[in-house]
Amino acid sequence: MPVAIITGASKGLGRALGAALAERGWDLVLDARTAGLLKETAAELSAYGTRVEALAGDVTDAGHRAELVAAARALGGVDLLVNNASALGAEPLVRLEELPLDGLRRALEVNVVAALGLVQEALPLLRASGAGTVIDVSSDAAAEAYATWGGYGASKAALDQLSAVLAEEEPELRVWAVDPGDMGTDLYAAAVPDDDDPRPSPAGVVPAFLRLLDERPVSGRYAAPSLLEGR
Repeated sequence: MPVAIITGASKGLGRALGAALAERGWDLVLDARTAGLLKETAAELSAYGTRVEALAGDVTDAGHRAELVAAARALGGVDLLVNNASALGAEPLVRLEELPLDGLRRALEVNVVAALGLVQEALPLLRASGAGTVIDVSSDAAAEAYATWGGYGASKAALDQLSAVLAEEEPELRVWAVDPGDMGTDLYAAAVPDDDDPRPSPAGVVPAFLRLLDERPVSGRYAAPSLLEGR
């Protein structure tokens, strides 16, 4: 069975994507910081009959990243790495003049440094897979300028650049930076708590990721809304 590592997998997009892959027979290594919620997610996804390893921890911890890859190796390797764990930099979001520099550092550490660290750790197994794939979850804020989204957007823009360079350096892999579009998640609620407008559920976005896995287009940056519309 193919094996995927998904960070930030206890809820939201990570959990929804994990469920879709488990339903397709993928074995999973799941990461999140909240142990209790992660355990519940793992139990739910195990019901599909696949093997699920849940390791609570912080992706900025090199030891934790090594544990995630070791768990995947024990399941057979790494065919897919999904860097989904994210930090906003401030909750709620604030203008750049008010952005705590420690918050910006945290966003860069989680969204960029830890993502690259996990890629480095998993790279030998990704290369050994017949279909090694990296999905870096991006954001519209990486490409567009929105007030208060500066720190988060800058970190995701940096992640996009790392994805593009990795694709050049590892042509045998598929490396996709994917903007999932608007979603109703806890992350968005923490970013903009006063925004009550309805947004698509993460489960509604997952078919875009599955389309990428099914069709395996060239490495690059993709927007889930466009994939869902068939363009």
